[in-house]
Amino acid sequence: MGAPDLIAIDHDNYHAEHVGRTADGRQFFLTTPFEAATGGEQGNEFVALYLFDLKGRLLEARIDEFGPRAEMDRDRRRDCYEARLRELGEVTFTRIEVAPFAVEQFGTTFGLIARPGDDEDAAWWVELHPGNCMAFTEPWDSGEYDT
Repeated sequence: MGAPDLIAIDHDNYHAEHVGRTADGRQFFLTTPFEAATGGEQGNEFVALYLFDLKGRLLEARIDEFGPRAEMDRDRRRDCYEARLRELGEVTFTRIEVAPFAVEQFGTTFGLIARPGDDEDAAWWVELHPGNCMAFTEPWDSGEYDT
């Protein structure tokens, strides 16, 4: 038991709508992570494009910040999201297999972050941060996640 080397993410029509491969074989994951509001402060909204090599190692994280949900320009965020998707060129939406990772930008930790369970015998998890809107556990090759 322990953190996985790779996790599978199956393409779906929900949080994994834009996962797949580029024409040159790179894997990608386009998502809209967010910081939860805490202590009276509003969290920020983001667009994140993660690019991985053929073996699932992170190559690049392209992250754009849009400020708090209540104040952000939703059209601007949608336009950015669509532009990030277009910049990939021709893509195939399909299962990807990628390694957990973490990157720091805008004072926030982004990524698919592995963490042990809450007690010694509990399973490991890999969570999409910020926002923790996707959580993966064994079997790591299932392609399924909890929300």
